Amino acid sequence: MRIAVIGAGAVGSLIARELCRYEAEVVLFERAPDVGWGVTKANSGIVHAGFHDEPGTTRARFCAAGNALYPELATDLEIPFRRTGAYVLAFTTEELSVLEELREWGEVNGVPGLELHRREEILAREPRVNPEVRAGLWSPTVGITLPWEIAIAAVENALDNGLELHLGEPVVGIEVSGGRVRAVRTDKGRYPVEAVVNAAGLFADHIAQMAGLEGPALHPRRGEYVLLDETTGGLVNVVLFPAPTQVSKGILVLPTVDGGLLLGPNAHDLPPDAREATETTREGLEEVIEGAVHLVPDLPLHKTVKTFAGLRPESPQKDFVLGETEVAGFYQAAAMRSPGLTAAPAIARWLAHEIALAHGLEERTDFRPVRKRIPHPADLPEAEWEALIRKDPRWGRIVCFCNRVTEGEIVEAIRRGARTLDGVKFRTRAGFGRCQGGFCTDRILEILARELGAEPWEVTARGGASRIVLGEARP
Repeated sequence: MRIAVIGAGAVGSLIARELCRYEAEVVLFERAPDVGWGVTKANSGIVHAGFHDEPGTTRARFCAAGNALYPELATDLEIPFRRTGAYVLAFTTEELSVLEELREWGEVNGVPGLELHRREEILAREPRVNPEVRAGLWSPTVGITLPWEIAIAAVENALDNGLELHLGEPVVGIEVSGGRVRAVRTDKGRYPVEAVVNAAGLFADHIAQMAGLEGPALHPRRGEYVLLDETTGGLVNVVLFPAPTQVSKGILVLPTVDGGLLLGPNAHDLPPDAREATETTREGLEEVIEGAVHLVPDLPLHKTVKTFAGLRPESPQKDFVLGETEVAGFYQAAAMRSPGLTAAPAIARWLAHEIALAHGLEERTDFRPVRKRIPHPADLPEAEWEALIRKDPRWGRIVCFCNRVTEGEIVEAIRRGARTLDGVKFRTRAGFGRCQGGFCTDRILEILARELGAEPWEVTARGGASRIVLGEARP
């Protein structure tokens, strides 16, 4: 049996990996040149607890379950994951009642350890919090991770287990006859399949329409962020939420897994045709800063490294759309708004099992769940780093000084599939530091060209026409 998964974000990549546990041919299609470059790339990276989700929703069903799977996922795939815990902060009487409701929701949803803390306890734990805070809902199971690394790691592990990967190959049609999926058509060919999983993120409604389905209706919701550099690490140690509104969870302050601070996102709905609108706005960034400073008044904003924006799919029902449809063999993993990243491991496991049951697929006995990440010598004991250098001197040549990334890491990233500057960046963090690639881009470009057998002007930042250099200045 052949199963196509459309979309290589965190959700689609994890579903593809779970399907590889069964006796089936699994094919993963992604329109972008690399995995995790859609909704997944510009994400807060929070592993939510499940108290924000109204009981009875599909979000509530899978959020806490997904959270519980993260330690296993992090161990198997060697992805960064840390349980920081989180506070939802209340500053008014009305917000105090919101905390009570969130605690009730969380308890119904099976979220462990929820407690209401008074001002003094909050400030003892997080002294930078606005002293006007009145109370906070403490949730110990909230964590942080790197969303794009989940997608990369899941795909690498799936490839080790037989996945067929098609990057830069957008799906242009779904063939259906007799009420059943028959084939997937891309801009490069036709692929007969018996089942399709629609995990196409912002474009999941387009894919569903190709199969003759009407829903879900999606539009992009833009969120803007401000990132502070690693010298701000320790100013805030837990995820800080404001009391949520009907629109979103609000503008947050949270630590990142590499030691910085992330502020945002705001939430602005855009029209359905604005699915590439990832630009930031002056008004939006001012809104983010205002919201973050309300939680932590003395944020060192002069240490801003970058600003960016991401889009997530929003739908009228404000809930995930999952599972089988009236088209036999066509399965949805659509409308994956927050907490989609958190729910993804549980959704992937459930949906793969549902597909296996429906099609009589047996589990493989030779599935290998473990993926080893690219070594980062700067995190290793000195003896282990020296051992790497003895095997290959490139592991001793620092290319990105901000994050101490070596040539050996960059070469390994290329061996694993990086073909662009961003491909290297998201696999190694080279170019993610304070200088944002100002001092290492030319060297990474040179290594990519050398390893790919290409000219430097043929190497791009993120595929397409995003070239860094246009050609030789002199022949």
